[in-house]
Amino acid sequence: MFHPLDHPLERGWVGRVDGDRVVQLAAQTLQSFFTGGGVAREHAEFPLAEVRLLAPVLRPPAIRVFDEQTSFEFANPAAVLGPGGTVANGRSLALLPRVAAVLGLDGRIEGYTGFVDWRRGPAPRPKDRDFALGLGPVVVTPDEIAAVPEVVVRTSEGDERRFGRGEFQSIRHQFDWDEACSFAADGTELQPGDVLAGPAPGTVDPMDAGIEVEIEFEFIGTLWQTVR
Repeated sequence: MFHPLDHPLERGWVGRVDGDRVVQLAAQTLQSFFTGGGVAREHAEFPLAEVRLLAPVLRPPAIRVFDEQTSFEFANPAAVLGPGGTVANGRSLALLPRVAAVLGLDGRIEGYTGFVDWRRGPAPRPKDRDFALGLGPVVVTPDEIAAVPEVVVRTSEGDERRFGRGEFQSIRHQFDWDEACSFAADGTELQPGDVLAGPAPGTVDPMDAGIEVEIEFEFIGTLWQTVR
């Protein structure tokens, strides 16, 4: 989802990133694009440098956050923040970087995106993640993920934390996305736009007020947030 810098829109438009440009697609939301079979007319083109990327799914029907193969917690769709979002809390926070699957029709995985699981203590689970969830910057199709993504977290204070393939690979050996979808679908119906966040390889903290943070997901892009 995006909007031109000179034409701000709360919900934005669905678009396809093609190199250094964004092609507007004739769909109201990413969910409706998936419901339509992933096909839509193309409209205007915009230079990527002249648009603002928004959360790919602004209000997912459901968000499930997995820490184990057959165990998840629901998270708050109203807490989703896209690129450039402000995390307002007033306490020292922690973040857990995750890769998330975005579902289409029949519970199929249509793509993957970055997911930032913000936490605050000493609130009990799952209230500790009820205030902010980073999502974005884009959804990439499964064939665009060439390997287990590396993730680098950088702060405006000059700190850097790198989660290499080894850390994610150890998780992947125990976590199967198709099995996670099957487990999530047991006894219910998954909806287009549902988000399934996989396990995090670690925690980055503390994240104090005033910090700007970039979370670079290999193959996906960089999600940036500010703690207020």
